Amino acid sequence: MSRRERQRRRRRNQGGPGRILFLSLGVVTALVAIAGLSFVGWIVSVATSGPDLTELKARDKGATSVVFDADGRRLGVIQAPVLRTPIPSSAIPEVMKQATVSIEDRRFFEHKGVDFEGIVRAAFKNLESGGDTVQGGSTLTMQLVRNLYTGDDTRSGIDGFKRKIREARLAEDLEDLHPGAQGKKWILTTYINSVPYGTVGGQEALGVSAAARVFFNKPAGKLELHEAALLAGLPQAPSLYNPFQNPDRARARRNDVLSRMADEGYISHAAANEAASRPLGVQQSGFYTRREERFFFDYVRQQLIDEYGIERVRQGGLRVYTTLDRSKQRAARASIAKAVAGRDRSAAIVTVDPANGHIVAMASSANYGDLEYNLAAQGKYQAGSTFKTMTLMAALRRGVDPNSTSYTSMPLKFNDPEYGPIDVKTYSGSYIGRANLVKATLTSDNSIYQQLALDVGPDQVAQTARDMGIKSKLLGYPAESLGGLRHGVSPLEMANAYATIASGGFRNRATAITKVCFPLGSGKFDCRTRKARRHKAFSDGVTYEATKILEKNVTGGTGTKAQIGCPAAGKTGTTDDFTDAWFVGYTPRLATAVWVGHAKDKRTLGPGSAGGEVAAPIWGDYMKTAHGKFCGQFPKPTEPFKARPFFGKYARTGVKGNKADRDYRIDPGGATDLERGRDDRAPGDLYEDLDGNGGGNGGTGGQGTSTPSTPTPTPTPSTPTPGTQAPAPTAPPAPDGGTAAGGAPPP
Repeated sequence: MSRRERQRRRRRNQGGPGRILFLSLGVVTALVAIAGLSFVGWIVSVATSGPDLTELKARDKGATSVVFDADGRRLGVIQAPVLRTPIPSSAIPEVMKQATVSIEDRRFFEHKGVDFEGIVRAAFKNLESGGDTVQGGSTLTMQLVRNLYTGDDTRSGIDGFKRKIREARLAEDLEDLHPGAQGKKWILTTYINSVPYGTVGGQEALGVSAAARVFFNKPAGKLELHEAALLAGLPQAPSLYNPFQNPDRARARRNDVLSRMADEGYISHAAANEAASRPLGVQQSGFYTRREERFFFDYVRQQLIDEYGIERVRQGGLRVYTTLDRSKQRAARASIAKAVAGRDRSAAIVTVDPANGHIVAMASSANYGDLEYNLAAQGKYQAGSTFKTMTLMAALRRGVDPNSTSYTSMPLKFNDPEYGPIDVKTYSGSYIGRANLVKATLTSDNSIYQQLALDVGPDQVAQTARDMGIKSKLLGYPAESLGGLRHGVSPLEMANAYATIASGGFRNRATAITKVCFPLGSGKFDCRTRKARRHKAFSDGVTYEATKILEKNVTGGTGTKAQIGCPAAGKTGTTDDFTDAWFVGYTPRLATAVWVGHAKDKRTLGPGSAGGEVAAPIWGDYMKTAHGKFCGQFPKPTEPFKARPFFGKYARTGVKGNKADRDYRIDPGGATDLERGRDDRAPGDLYEDLDGNGGGNGGTGGQGTSTPSTPTPTPTPSTPTPGTQAPAPTAPPAPDGGTAAGGAPPP
């Protein structure tokens, strides 16, 4: 072997290990490159495995539904598990935006949705902590993607890593969709309006507006630096930093936010130190739980549920505009308070606008929480003689002339071929003899009205009541014509029924809502005005004829204490043993029902507590304010009332075999009522004594003293009642009601 060959072999052997190392490094590098490319490929495949942003629909984060009165003033918000009130960027203080960017994403205005520098920084921080996650790499845009589009909150393992990858791609897409300074403004505003800030009292505050109210009891626009810093620090761990539960941690977190704001140059270090020295300043707020006019508010909520369903109402975001007139509501409350002060009794007032069915006032003496039902809308009470108006309307729509049609007022005790035993008398034992329907109404004569109901047909009286707006179940018994109802009626029903007369025959669907606005996003709403739902049930000639009689009742009948110095019409009502007292009446523009009784049981109001003495004064006191400046007359009808021949069985022949004596009541001086004349009688005398004083079986109800043997049915849980339901007649009526001989059927 030559020397040159030996040297060549020596060099080859000397370079062997280095060459092997070099080859090994090459192999490792190649493998790393392959692995890296594979990893990149895997990342790309994961990123592209999810749907595109254009395929995703932004989730409705919901919002709090707000209820307003007729003047647009806030009544309260509908209870919901999530509290959220989105506000525009201009309503969010700059310190709130700066605090949020400083603590959540300090490079927010520099990156395009993904902050790679932030990801690396977070990775090193987490490694230094021994693997614990002490800093996240998600940008505000990525968090918004999660909150608004994906809803995926997986945080650990390979699935958590995949979630981050998909969020990063969607964040870049979102930034592309909202480019530039305006895009950043939109992203930041949307984030601050939708991020959760914590739960208080079982309700989660989403967005800065709700958070400002819940934690500081103020609008977001009035947040100070130390308050904004506290709120900005909550989203990372709302429960951990909740200032009500963990004040020390909340303070430390707030001060961290202030320090970072100073580091980023948003505030000076001196300002940060001054704000850090401030107390937390949190206070419990009733903004989302406080509701005015709670009974009315609940009635509105139920109307929304009936109309749109419970799920839509729970979803929230509605703007609900109602019919409530605050001035009338205050007047109603004042009149009730004055009447029941220091007395063991309850009262309720409901006012309906006859033009559209709007419930402009709904008040009662009850305190919210003391009762499980609304006295004005859900309470069911005996109607007394206020239901005689339904009998009168049934006759008038048939063409019965109230001036020329007369009956003999006398004790009634006989068997009707259709309805069985009829036993009607008055509490005082006084009777007015032969009288027409006008006088019978002004004296509220039970005897005459029972005979009229039998002639017209109790079933027709019930149908007329329904046509006027009564929704409670009616059975078509003779007792109902005098107000003896098995199930009772509410003040709301009665107000709306009398509003049908005031409106010239249009029956309205009573409503508490005028407009509902549905959220469209970006602060826009789709507002739907609710039109009046009306049905022409009677001619205005019929209703005007009734109005003339009921107006006389206020000026010279049982309702004189309801006078207001302007045209008004109405009817009193009192039930057995003075248990319930009513006055239901109307002006050309308002219909109002007043009920007085006991909310929780059925017992007497006391001797002499008749409708004309107890309820009518409340009605007059309230309506003197409620009617406003308008004092006009009732409008003349476009279709004048046309009387038709009417030959009722009892109107024509009287009651055979049960004729009354000539002198119906003899006073201590020896003069009879008929001899003295009754037209000049004082309102508190026989007029009120005869205000529905029924007695006995088929003619029960009104202001009488009858006590039928059938027990009062027990109220069902689904229909809360104050226990004043009327009993049924002793003798069951025939299946079909009687009709007047020779009379034409109702139109």
